[in-house]
Amino acid sequence: MEHAKKHPHAKLIRLGIAETTQPIPQLITSAMAQVAIEVSSFSKLAGFSGTRLGWTVIPEELLNKCILSTCFNGASNIAQAGGLSCLSRKGYQDLKNTIEYYMENAKILTDTLKSLNSNVQEGKNAPYLGVHFAGSKSWDVFTHILENAHILTVPGRGFGPGGEEHVRISSFPSRESILEACARLKNVLQDHQ
Repeated sequence: MEHAKKHPHAKLIRLGIAETTQPIPQLITSAMAQVAIEVSSFSKLAGFSGTRLGWTVIPEELLNKCILSTCFNGASNIAQAGGLSCLSRKGYQDLKNTIEYYMENAKILTDTLKSLNSNVQEGKNAPYLGVHFAGSKSWDVFTHILENAHILTVPGRGFGPGGEEHVRISSFPSRESILEACARLKNVLQDHQ
């Protein structure tokens, strides 16, 4: 925390969902309470993509030093009710269980793709896998998988030039669908590598 006090503009950035379910040790949270402003959202944590619902926690010591403002009129009542439900004891436990389920789906997909010698990236702290196909255009790989395995992926080029040669695969389907997708990918990608 000394670093944060010396460098008040330093930021801690968390990406993904898996590590957000781990408790932060009390020693760290006590020190952070003096200097940290937490900003988070339900987009990844609870699958609330597009609802623009989140929260900000500001220590009292910093409250009078902050200028607060909102950039839009607010989330809908139903989104707010859903957010409050996620923060209840039962809701939070349900979130943890759901995250574990989708992360297990990601592991199943990762293991399958690695068994095919695919270069799999991501999938440890987010329910998405990036798969690198060296020398291939992402739209060509997307089309090959769609036409031959009937699986919808996302061409990496949509994420910018660095996404070329990649496709993104989601682990959000049901376990049954994930297992079926793995079987299809095995059939289709054995010849594509």
